Amino acid sequence: MRRFTRPLLILLALVFLFEAWLWEHLSPVVAWVVARLPLKRFKEWLADNIRGLSPAWTLIVFIVPFILLIPLKFLEVFLIAKRQWLAAIAVLVFAKLLGLGVTAFIFDLTRPKLLQMAWFHRVYEVVLGWLAWAHALVDPIKQQIKRRMQIFAPHRAGRAVKLFWRIRRRMRTRMAA
Repeated sequence: MRRFTRPLLILLALVFLFEAWLWEHLSPVVAWVVARLPLKRFKEWLADNIRGLSPAWTLIVFIVPFILLIPLKFLEVFLIAKRQWLAAIAVLVFAKLLGLGVTAFIFDLTRPKLLQMAWFHRVYEVVLGWLAWAHALVDPIKQQIKRRMQIFAPHRAGRAVKLFWRIRRRMRTRMAA
């Protein structure tokens, strides 16, 4: 059981880190896109209105992007049922990027109010703990991969080629035996 648990935990950590990476990298992209859209008054209006809301109403504002994405989820299921795999994947990716981007934008506006709710603050701290756990689990593996990949750096290419041929020779002798 133990030998199956660690790979599953690593996979879970990788998925979590990928989501965090998307969140981190989409937030500035969405901010950039929103800054380019002629919605300055809308953004200011939204920020002003969020400041005037109670934390509970702010939570509703935070949840709205998830609700608005539900039709895309139904479209994904419909496309999968029709076996239109590429279209389903395209809608899935679009919904994921749009959802994460808009949610990151809304979360930046609503975070101060949301963190006033004790339960939300605890959940937020738990998620940050999971992020730290995922980094602690995956970062040593990433470092090990980076160290091993350094052999393929341009200034070490000769060593990489020699290593490749040595490994290939070993595999052939093992297969021949």
